[in-house]
Amino acid sequence: MEGFSQVLKDLHEYLNYIVLGVPLYKIALALLVFLLFLFLRKLFVFVVLRFLRKLTKKTATKIDDIIFRVFSKPASFIIVIVGAAISLKILGVENTAVYKVLRTLGMFVIFWAFYNLVGALEEYFYRFAEKFGKDFAREVGGFFIKISKAFVVVVGTVAVLQEWGINVSALLASLGLGGLAFALAARDTAANLFGGLTILADKSMKVGDWVKIGSVEGIVEDIGLRTTKIRSFEKSYITVPNQYISNQPLENFSRRNVRRIKMTIGITYDTSREQVVKILEDIREMLKNHPGIAKDQLLMVYFTEFGESSLDIFIYCFTNTAKWSEYLAIREDVNLKIMEIVEKHGSSFAFPSRSIYVEKMPEKS
Repeated sequence: MEGFSQVLKDLHEYLNYIVLGVPLYKIALALLVFLLFLFLRKLFVFVVLRFLRKLTKKTATKIDDIIFRVFSKPASFIIVIVGAAISLKILGVENTAVYKVLRTLGMFVIFWAFYNLVGALEEYFYRFAEKFGKDFAREVGGFFIKISKAFVVVVGTVAVLQEWGINVSALLASLGLGGLAFALAARDTAANLFGGLTILADKSMKVGDWVKIGSVEGIVEDIGLRTTKIRSFEKSYITVPNQYISNQPLENFSRRNVRRIKMTIGITYDTSREQVVKILEDIREMLKNHPGIAKDQLLMVYFTEFGESSLDIFIYCFTNTAKWSEYLAIREDVNLKIMEIVEKHGSSFAFPSRSIYVEKMPEKS
């Protein structure tokens, strides 16, 4: 009995052992409580959230889906914050900085939920953007979404700084040269932002268009707040500042509904005048009746020049499609038909050549 009493006495002394001014039993209890809340968070994620997810999928309304998407992850993080607060209370920590950290985490959760809300309402942003034109709903809607998310991040950052007693305007004013550098950077950012607004307002391009801006050419993948992303035909990912785009000529190839065929063919000099006339007539007739050639566009077939080694025929017309693969198929068919016409009339295509005429052969010695 005396041995058991001694064990209890030793255990009591051990649990009341002071570590950093806190009894050991309080440290153990605080750690146990925090681990319990971590377990509750796991339980909340794997049981409660899964059940609510299945429940929301069965309902016809989308409101519960939005609420779930907005609050599911922030709610699980709140459990950890509450556990940390209770553990600190058990330890008797009354440090102001610690509670500021907890309040900061609480504010982070709130603005996290607002950020998720913007993402959950993407469909409604795109519906609103359709008022500016259905062709550009994706670009305008994406622009509004990014602006809204940036606004939430900025307001959240300012709120956190204010919580820690930092006056943002005074901070910027006190930066001196740093503030000047920040202002210059902000000027470029503002220029890019207005450049993006100009692109959307002008409707000069949209995602999926084939464009050429200065020396950059490719397919538009994204129009952002600051930059536009273009995928080149070599599959390089090119980021172009919106300010640069607004100050450069922009060639949008996807806006064409036709595409040009322009070429000069050369036939041999032994082709007679009658043969040339018939070749010209047949090429004109073929192009006028070709299903891939635009009938409402300019069409020209003319014998233009006496070349160095050929009689040159100029051909100029447009296909009725701007799609590259279809254009190449039409051009191939036109080329083959031109070859057939030239061969049918007994002529052939010329190639660079020289004729040497010898007036007198040297006498044999």
